[in-house]
Amino acid sequence: MDTLFYIQQCSSTNDEIINLLKSHDGIRELTLYTFDQTKGRGQYGNTWDTAPNQNLAFSMALLQNEVSQSDTLFNFHTANILRDFIAKKTETKVEVKWPNDIIIHHKKVSGMLIEKKKIGNNVYFIVGIGLNLLQRNFQNLPKAGSILTQTKKEFDLENWTKEMHAFFLEKVFEPVSSEEILDQYHHFLFKKDEVSVFEIGKIRQNGIIKKVDEQGYLWIDLENEGLKRFYHKEIKLLY
Repeated sequence: MDTLFYIQQCSSTNDEIINLLKSHDGIRELTLYTFDQTKGRGQYGNTWDTAPNQNLAFSMALLQNEVSQSDTLFNFHTANILRDFIAKKTETKVEVKWPNDIIIHHKKVSGMLIEKKKIGNNVYFIVGIGLNLLQRNFQNLPKAGSILTQTKKEFDLENWTKEMHAFFLEKVFEPVSSEEILDQYHHFLFKKDEVSVFEIGKIRQNGIIKKVDEQGYLWIDLENEGLKRFYHKEIKLLY
């Protein structure tokens, strides 16, 4: 059975796939995508703005009891898979910015939002991915880029989507250990072991990203305070 579904336009693939799941009760995996998403959501209430027919909005629903990782490690696991796929396709250095943004040459090309939803008697992870593929202009978004702007390579949207879906299906249910997930995540963690500028509240401070842990915290060695841990939105990486 083909589990990859296309919709010409929608407000949010994460919302739309929930309706699709209601008619596919108990299915292990289901994926919905569009090249024209009008009201995408990002992490913690942020929006994901995307130009029509230049980028991909992709939501994959996965039966929770088929996933072997904790919620936090699954977040890192899916970020690793997406990073691996983009690196393989583009033959370019690709990094993960904590918790799950994809960075190429210091620009964000992709973001991920993972939600957990109960549909009927089953609980699903909804893995929502926004990926800038062909967009050239990012007015008022100085930290954003696309696969095209960052690699100078142009890909067919449809072929990219089908290959990405197949890659995820091959990798996402694998019983990967927490050590393997964290090792890979650390290997490609953006700004790890580099002096960076962070904002905590209204205060700017130098620090060095050291690691993430199984609970999802980011550990930073701050210039004035030493080693401290932070959850998402408690600290902002400026540069």
